[in-house]
Amino acid sequence: MSLHWTVHSNSKLVTVVAEGDVTRADIEAYLAMVTGGGLVEWRKLFDARKGRGAFTVEEVEGIGVRIREAAAVGTVGPIAFVVPEVETPALRRFLGFLAAARRPMRLFREIEPARRWIMKTKV
Repeated sequence: MSLHWTVHSNSKLVTVVAEGDVTRADIEAYLAMVTGGGLVEWRKLFDARKGRGAFTVEEVEGIGVRIREAAAVGTVGPIAFVVPEVETPALRRFLGFLAAARRPMRLFREIEPARRWIMKTKV
């Protein structure tokens, strides 16, 4: 598993760290945890600096369906996404699906500004 997450119940924050090749199955497992755990409305801090998307643009379409399903259920929490140095077409498409949900979202290159911003957002 290339995605590691921590749930911070006191601040309603889910922190996700990507390391190595991130597959569609990794993202599907994360989405299942978020939806199954009732965490869709919570803040998300997603650190992808050490991750590499190991999925095709076509696979991202399937992920996009899951993201849209979660967004259709109710309010989607804000996300701060720390992007890796190299952005692929699949990652850009994935970010597009994240941005399509009605929620505050910002992209960052460094973790600390992302952390400060996400902790100031309301849930």
